[in-house]
Amino acid sequence: MAFVAGTDIVSQLLYAASMLFFVVIMLYGQKIQMYVMIREVENSLRKLKLIKEEGRKTTIETIKEIGKPETDPSPRVDRYLEYFTISPQSMDPAGIVNKLDHILDVRDSRFKDEVKLMAPASDEVQVNNLENTLEAAMALNFIYRVVRHFYIQGKKTLSPYVIMQLQMILPLVMKEAEAYSSALKAFAYGQPIGDGVGALVAAKLIYGSKTRKVPKDCVVATIPFEGRTALVVKARGPGGNVGKPGDAVKELIEENKGKIASVIMVDAGLKLEGEKVGEVAEGIGAAIGGPGVDQYKIEDSLVKYKIPVNAVIVREDIADAVSPMRKEIADSVDSVIERVKSVVLERTKEDDKIIIVGVGNTIGIGQ
Repeated sequence: MAFVAGTDIVSQLLYAASMLFFVVIMLYGQKIQMYVMIREVENSLRKLKLIKEEGRKTTIETIKEIGKPETDPSPRVDRYLEYFTISPQSMDPAGIVNKLDHILDVRDSRFKDEVKLMAPASDEVQVNNLENTLEAAMALNFIYRVVRHFYIQGKKTLSPYVIMQLQMILPLVMKEAEAYSSALKAFAYGQPIGDGVGALVAAKLIYGSKTRKVPKDCVVATIPFEGRTALVVKARGPGGNVGKPGDAVKELIEENKGKIASVIMVDAGLKLEGEKVGEVAEGIGAAIGGPGVDQYKIEDSLVKYKIPVNAVIVREDIADAVSPMRKEIADSVDSVIERVKSVVLERTKEDDKIIIVGVGNTIGIGQ
């Protein structure tokens, strides 16, 4: 009997505890869940801060090593990290591309001037690399500030919607931050990155050929290619530079009075989850990222002369694009060239003139 009575008491206590737990969950479950999410965001924010500070430290050390400044560049680097660019007014869209193009030119010129002031001993290639390094550090600083903003806002208002949305996208944000951290080191050491696969394809095609400059910060070489004449364009290396392929393609088309049989663009393309890094795909259109200015200029010239445009891309994700070039991406270059040959043989005739554009950051890639 004593055993049975003891069992009843235990059962009653367990029942009471479970009811209490149920009531607590009903009344405070959402708040408990929110505090758990806030804790997860705090941990990610601390990690972001470490990544940001490490990027800043790497940038300052690289400037000191390469640029040999007479004074400590830290204050100027900190000021640089807070720079922003205001997009042009789009209420009246007419002429917005030219306005955006102008703002981007001013931004690029200002950034290069700042780098020269920070690193007076650096040459042109090093200036480009340092500019890319600083831009990666800027991206890390911006990501940290935005996450911190929504974290503080959510904590102040105790809004589950703010915290929940932030917590849900944090894995993607952290992946992007880690990618920029890898990019910063690649730029600091002048290593080729995944985004440079188009430039690498162009460099392999024109290896040993004479090149000439075309606007802006691009080079072109004229080579025989499968019984055709190919004008191969890429950004001028080996510094961190993407050039302005839009201006280069436009000038080459005008030089040849529109007598171009085809434009073939080679670039890195964003892969979907489940697809292999380094896969080669073929399509139609101007394969070029960025704010859209170069794409607009290329498309405008193509429409003017009714020139077909083909694209060959190498699949990679954002982390691969801005990190040191993976072996799978480098190994895809020969496959890309074979695919370009196939497009040329199928879509053009002998003695035609074509333009091949290797799009992407040419850091660590010559010619």
